[in-house]
Amino acid sequence: MTADTDMMRWISTFLDAQAAELGAAHNTLLAYGRDLKDFVGWLAGQKLDLTSANKADIERYLIHCDAQGLATSTRARRLSAVKQIYRFAFEEGWRSDNPAIQISGPGQDKRLPKTLSTDEIEGLLAAAREVGRTKADRLRNTCLMELLYATGMRVSELMTLPVSSARGNPQMLLVLGKGGKERLVPLSPPARAALAAWLGERDAKEHQVTQKGASPSRYLFPSRGKDGHLTRHWFYLLIKDLSVTAGIDPSKVTPHTLRHAFATHLLAGGADLRAIQTMLGHADVATTEIYTHVVEERLTELVLEHHPLAKDGTRKSDGSTSSDGQ
Repeated sequence: MTADTDMMRWISTFLDAQAAELGAAHNTLLAYGRDLKDFVGWLAGQKLDLTSANKADIERYLIHCDAQGLATSTRARRLSAVKQIYRFAFEEGWRSDNPAIQISGPGQDKRLPKTLSTDEIEGLLAAAREVGRTKADRLRNTCLMELLYATGMRVSELMTLPVSSARGNPQMLLVLGKGGKERLVPLSPPARAALAAWLGERDAKEHQVTQKGASPSRYLFPSRGKDGHLTRHWFYLLIKDLSVTAGIDPSKVTPHTLRHAFATHLLAGGADLRAIQTMLGHADVATTEIYTHVVEERLTELVLEHHPLAKDGTRKSDGSTSSDGQ
């Protein structure tokens, strides 16, 4: 297989994941595809590819784009595509590093990860207990949502959880992450309760299947599809249904925003950044540090809202304070 074929496979797999996990629009996927092919073509001219390029190479590509006279928005979009595929490659274990993580866009503000409030999460969890044609569906949906919010797992990790990891009412789950790396994630009491309820229902259904001569599934969330387990795309459609039921704008809710919510809410509650890094399965703490910006933004809002000297008219120009009626 040629290097060009390998690079096209990288791009194709990345675009499939963007569609399944993040619900990227068709036009967005086309733009990503065009931008990444341009980047790969430039790399080939430098005798490089996606596996060998480093931070300096990416910066040289941006200089090349600037020299072409491309608009700032176009250059920012191209860098965004490059950063996205390298983040994906790092999480998939295709690369042991992310060479694009510290590169800033041309005149672009650093974007904070989209997240959900605790009230919105509660709404989604409540919706999971209601959405489903059967009791088994509702127990499964509740277990999926409770586990995802309790652990911050990637949806691909959740879909492929082996049923053996759930036996014995575990306090923690062993998760197989990107690049074959294992990590332990603790379970909250609601997640353990949802897991136990679903496991009982799942085992009863599996017993019926095996009684008919079929082989038992090794997955916690089995499916009759070719993969043998529920897919990322199936879960994406589920959370859109849950969003509608919960009265939340579906465009706000993706599997990744649930992962962001887990990290943001933990950090806001005082959790250690290194602990969150471990639970998320980030090899580099720099990947986790972006969540600190979300908390810093909230702390700034709290000061402006509640600090007495931050209110209009409470401080005179000479530095003294005044009160109404005096």
